[in-house]
Amino acid sequence: MIQMPIAALIALIALSVVLLVAIAVVSVGIATHRVTLSFAHRDENDVDDLSDDTAALLSMLPGTSIVVDEHDSVVRSSPAAYQLGVVEEDAIIDAKVLKAVHEARKSGGKRQFDLTTSTPDRYSVDRGGNDHVTAQSVSRPNWLKVTVARISEKFVIVLVTDVSEVVRFGQVRDSFITNVSEQLLKPTQALSQLADSLEHGDSDSEQIAKDARLVRSSCNKLNHMVSDLLLLIRAQEPITPSSANRLNVMEQLRATVKRLEPEAEQAGVRLHLKGDDALVINGLADQIDSAVTKLVENAIGYSKDNGVVSVSASVSKDGKQAVIRVIDQGAGIAKQDQDRIFERFYRGASQNERTADGVGLGLAIVKHVALTHHGDVSVWSAAGQGSTFSLTLPLAQ
Repeated sequence: MIQMPIAALIALIALSVVLLVAIAVVSVGIATHRVTLSFAHRDENDVDDLSDDTAALLSMLPGTSIVVDEHDSVVRSSPAAYQLGVVEEDAIIDAKVLKAVHEARKSGGKRQFDLTTSTPDRYSVDRGGNDHVTAQSVSRPNWLKVTVARISEKFVIVLVTDVSEVVRFGQVRDSFITNVSEQLLKPTQALSQLADSLEHGDSDSEQIAKDARLVRSSCNKLNHMVSDLLLLIRAQEPITPSSANRLNVMEQLRATVKRLEPEAEQAGVRLHLKGDDALVINGLADQIDSAVTKLVENAIGYSKDNGVVSVSASVSKDGKQAVIRVIDQGAGIAKQDQDRIFERFYRGASQNERTADGVGLGLAIVKHVALTHHGDVSVWSAAGQGSTFSLTLPLAQ
């Protein structure tokens, strides 16, 4: 039997230990994704063939960029392209963008156009899994400006600029000018008419009384608008939960519904209230009262004669939120209005005699009260089937 020298044996043991340590380090690195293995052979589809200069330039471009190869596969894309509803599963899903890509690849040049998309449901903001009724049509559209150009024989680039906030600001501005200016002018016009009657002295007492009633009505509407504006301002500061602002939901709903019963009776509408008396939230009573008041008044305004408006309070499925629902049996909300009804100063086209004098602040107040209370508001509506508004608020801890 051959005897191994002591020095060689020690060297072999040391080499084995080093090898074992190296294997352990690599294994841990792979398991924790700190080490990756690369192989000489790679599938041609794994390489996008973009030059380093082009890739560096794309990384510095503002906004959203998408690179498409000759097979219409997306090889590079900003994450926002998926959220804006332009790309899905490494492919462009908008037909207008895809057509522009084909044209640019074929004949070169640059194409620019406007595009409106919807954000896929999975990218919508999650407010903690609240149990509320949701209508997909309520999600606001994305207004985009798109530029498509060929950057090589193989690749076409799509540049997307999201201008949604600019468009929405313009819509709010236009709604403000249309609705608020009208309400501001009515009192001055009524006062001018009354002044003319008094100045000339040729109008009878009945005409003067009629003009005075018009002044009073216009001033009441102006006061109502100013009150809503102040409510909207107050509903901007987030509520900090504490023992001082614990609020029993049903007690507050009973007080609100009782105060609104005369208004409902005058409109020929019956109010029905039910709910869980154990629900307690952290909130300001005046703001919760204002939000529920706006929802119930809205439901009364759009209800048919002899209709019923139901107000309920229940716990969400996960047991973490109180869900206040206001349900009417009215005509429902037009689909084209549903994505804007919570905007300030926006009013839908389907107004009636009861709702004609509003300025579009009611549902905006509801939204802001929900947000300041760390909650949410949503709507379900269908033509001829009425509407359900759900105000979801976290339970007190």
